[in-house]
Amino acid sequence: MLTIKDIARESGYSVSTVSRVLNQRRDVSPEAKKKIEEIVAACHFVPNNNARHLKQMASKTIIVLVKGTSNMLFSSIVEEIQTMMEHTRYTLVVSYVDEDANEVEQALIMCRERNPLGLLFLGGNMEHFREQFDQVGVPGVLVTNPGRELHFSNLSSVTTDDVAASKCAVNYLMAQGHRRIGIIGGDLNLSYTSSQRYLGCMESFKEHGIAFDERCYSKARFSYDSSYRAMKRLLEVDKSITAIFAMGDVMAIGAIRALRDEGLKVPEDISVMGFDGITLAEYYNPKLTTIQQQSGTLASKSVKILLNYIELNTDAVHEIVPFNLIEGESVKKIQNLQAGD
Repeated sequence: MLTIKDIARESGYSVSTVSRVLNQRRDVSPEAKKKIEEIVAACHFVPNNNARHLKQMASKTIIVLVKGTSNMLFSSIVEEIQTMMEHTRYTLVVSYVDEDANEVEQALIMCRERNPLGLLFLGGNMEHFREQFDQVGVPGVLVTNPGRELHFSNLSSVTTDDVAASKCAVNYLMAQGHRRIGIIGGDLNLSYTSSQRYLGCMESFKEHGIAFDERCYSKARFSYDSSYRAMKRLLEVDKSITAIFAMGDVMAIGAIRALRDEGLKVPEDISVMGFDGITLAEYYNPKLTTIQQQSGTLASKSVKILLNYIELNTDAVHEIVPFNLIEGESVKKIQNLQAGD
């Protein structure tokens, strides 16, 4: 008896692609659809609709894949998602992967083991999606990363504009008179989020006519201890830095601890600006000046988009959520210096 695997082998396409054609899904190229349908017709293949129906009925699972274990913004978003899903008929499974791991590979493993109806990705590496997401046969939503450029019809996205937000952060520091600015962020080769925020920083430097010293970019993971060490390295590179832009509030807090251990005061001796707007930023001493992402909106829009896809078979949706600049107590206004001084 001919199986889906036989059709996949004969057509040269993956089992998930064959399955999407048989289920009359729209997220398949015309070439793949034509070839698979020709093989199905020639072999008089009849899908086992009863078995497929039972399999679909058996699964009510939605998986949330979270990159990193120290990202407090992601923790807030997960809490919001869990609260929303409590009022639905679906079962939520939350799985954490290392911030440098391949989240799409993990998604494929969980798809085989759990047979989910959909996936929510909190954080992601765009290269991982380009290389492997075509093997994922269920709808997904990228949360905090844009997915439009990936052109997968079963992949939506809800995100903050990281480039614009980081540019806004550095512009704010410039407006406070700072010109010698250090940056703490993730590995630009591995973290798409960090690379986008770095682009925003560079746009601000360029518009202000200031050349950024690449030695003043200190790489760190999104954790307190890694950022603590990154701040120490920055102090060794350039003791004339007057402000730090940290690409996460967790990073900013780690940096402040390092500065205090070096006998420096924030913001009297050096200013620190964060990114994310986590709850701790508001209650930390000093209260962080930061770029606030709307965690509740990111969560609610992502869940709504995924459920609409599952229940109504809607098209992929890509949304940008506005950000806010929150003025705290961690940035000091200084005398406006001329570029190069």
